Amino acid sequence: MAEENYSTVTEFILAGLSEKEVLQLPLFFFFLGIYVLTVVGNLGMMTLILSSHLHTPMYFFLTSLSFIHLCHSTVITPKMLVSFVKKKNIISYPECMTQLYFFLVFAVSECHRLAAMAYDHFVAVCNPLFYNVTMSYQVCSWMVVGVYSMGLVGATAHTFCMLRVIFCKPATINHYFCDLFPLLELSCSSTFINEILVLCLGSFNILVPALTILASYIFIISSILSISSTEGRSKAFSTCSSHISAVSVFFGSAALMYLQPSSVSSMDQGKVSSVFYTIVVPMLNPLIYSLRNKDVKVALNKFLEKRSFV
Repeated sequence: MAEENYSTVTEFILAGLSEKEVLQLPLFFFFLGIYVLTVVGNLGMMTLILSSHLHTPMYFFLTSLSFIHLCHSTVITPKMLVSFVKKKNIISYPECMTQLYFFLVFAVSECHRLAAMAYDHFVAVCNPLFYNVTMSYQVCSWMVVGVYSMGLVGATAHTFCMLRVIFCKPATINHYFCDLFPLLELSCSSTFINEILVLCLGSFNILVPALTILASYIFIISSILSISSTEGRSKAFSTCSSHISAVSVFFGSAALMYLQPSSVSSMDQGKVSSVFYTIVVPMLNPLIYSLRNKDVKVALNKFLEKRSFV
């Protein structure tokens, strides 16, 4: 009879960020503002690149990254905003599994997308004469397909295993969205397979991109240091500076979320850390590339000049 009650969970309650009523309205407008900036910024970046001369592999990948950030934020933020205006933010079981699935798709895709961009910078700096051959349209297309395939495979595996989990009542998720660890905390059945999957796929999807990025920048820095002219070094470094900033923000915020010592970590601290990772980072992406990239600044000025004459 008890097992039957466990299996009849049809909806979850999302606890949200804070239970203090005085904070609900300010938090709603704060995160609404961030979401608007995220949508406008990433859509603007995609439009700017597609409508300008920025059709090199680097900007091809940047368009894909902006798309990932736009979708990533859209999967999380709208449902989060509901928690600030409702006493109980209820999400149905199918909606929760769908949110988990797409969150994982875009989170995993972002890891591998940043690695692909690091490889692109490596080729541009270390093998500039062979850049057009190495980073051909066909190669870039296959890299994009590979990135999204990694996301789809990882998300499908995690979500399929989560569908086998039996949840306890009352099913209140101590988070503002359906994430792996908060859901597993509600389990009344064995989560051994889920934990093994998190360990294996998590290690692969974090270590492989991280090592790819690290190796790429070791070779890049070595090549930059071998350049004799200061102007040449500056130009080579400027090629990578925006990506370095994006990687630092992404992996730094992820580390705050997942690498805290067990003695100091808690779900509430995890929620605060994950806000930066899931909501703030997608907003920062267009700012990083528009403020630190000369080509984007030039393209933006030309775009605005054309619109001013219309």
